[in-house]
Amino acid sequence: MIPAFFSTWVALVRSLTAPTSRRRDDERGQGLVEYGLIIILIAIFVIVVVGVMGHQTNNVFSNVSNGLSA
Repeated sequence: MIPAFFSTWVALVRSLTAPTSRRRDDERGQGLVEYGLIIILIAIFVIVVVGVMGHQTNNVFSNVSNGLSA
């Protein structure tokens, strides 16, 4: 009685875990793509911020430099 129950249990566990292991193999590169997209979005954000704030930052540093020179 116990071996039959055990073999049924093992078969059930194998059937439930088999699709999971296949799915993991199919989604292996998904994490890398997600990290790449995050890096691209951060790079775009930095470029936009530097483009918008660049002139203002340059003016601040120029004023500080001129103040130190005088």
